[in-house]
Amino acid sequence: MPASPMSERPEFQRRQYELAAHIRNPEASPGPRDVEDRRLGIYRELFYNNVEDLLAANFPVLRELLPDAQWHGLVRDFFARHRCRTPLFPEIGQELIAYLHDERSEAPGDPPFLLELAHYEWVELALAIGEEDRNALPADPNGDLARGVPVLSPLAWSLTYRYPVHRIGPDFQPSEPGEQPSRLVVYRDRQEQVCFLEVNAVTQRLLELMKEKADQSGLELLKRIADELKYPEPEQVVQTGLALLADLRRRDIILGTRPEDSGVPRPETETLSE
Repeated sequence: MPASPMSERPEFQRRQYELAAHIRNPEASPGPRDVEDRRLGIYRELFYNNVEDLLAANFPVLRELLPDAQWHGLVRDFFARHRCRTPLFPEIGQELIAYLHDERSEAPGDPPFLLELAHYEWVELALAIGEEDRNALPADPNGDLARGVPVLSPLAWSLTYRYPVHRIGPDFQPSEPGEQPSRLVVYRDRQEQVCFLEVNAVTQRLLELMKEKADQSGLELLKRIADELKYPEPEQVVQTGLALLADLRRRDIILGTRPEDSGVPRPETETLSE
């Protein structure tokens, strides 16, 4: 049902909307005439400071890089224009990403990596507080990664950026994208620490295949990679890939292998050299 026009709303609702509009953007929306500006100022400062504090905590690198005036200009524009779709404070970072992607026009002084850096910082927070339960996935942590089906952690995200966002800081602020995309796996390990791993296109493709071919063994996945690469010595790809799978398991990006009683057929070990 469409919202009724403001003129048809009860008086108390009209006054609430008037106050909210003023708090969001006092320059464009005057406050209620019967409330002194000193009192309105308390609300303006309280609401803005709460939002600004949350964003500064969620995006510490971005906050450090932007001069005060530029940072507060960004936050005030977000506060005035964006309509959050969640009442949950931990999700406000995702709202800023939506604002940067869909609503903010490029402003003078905005670093070219603004959106990508903000997204990377949001990913770190999202993984830190994510409620996905890795233990809910059946996985044998000591399973054979060649014969078994690797189980990818739900707390491991494969990402690609134009800028090397994991290196950006006060001493490194690139003005142009890197020659090659930055491919990262950002993950939360069993010690609940959020980490990142810089990977190449082949590793990223292997992680994609683990999702797309969730019933295939590590050996089958690596043979598919070798076929896609048209590599003249596929066994070399397989052996290198097995070492990679072991490293991914050590980092908790791979949790192990699907248990033997899952009903998934296993290739014979001698196919390693086929």
